[in-house]
Amino acid sequence: MHQPAIISCALHDYIEIACLYGYQIKLLLKDGQTVAGKAINILSTPEKREYLLLACEQQIKIELIEIKELQVLTPQAKFQSVSFT
Repeated sequence: MHQPAIISCALHDYIEIACLYGYQIKLLLKDGQTVAGKAINILSTPEKREYLLLACEQQIKIELIEIKELQVLTPQAKFQSVSFT
């Protein structure tokens, strides 16, 4: 059976902090796209895939393993950016 790819616990913590404080964030994805919005929550599927729920014009789900870099746009945040590579 194929094991789903996961991110490290340390990187997971940054996403949890962004959701906890409702930070406005910008994500650079591995395919070169950028998306921005408010970090809402982390969702898990029965297949053990994890997604970041992001509120922009509408709510979107970004699979955590697709994130290359997370940048916080909220002033005085606990961190500014983190690289997932």
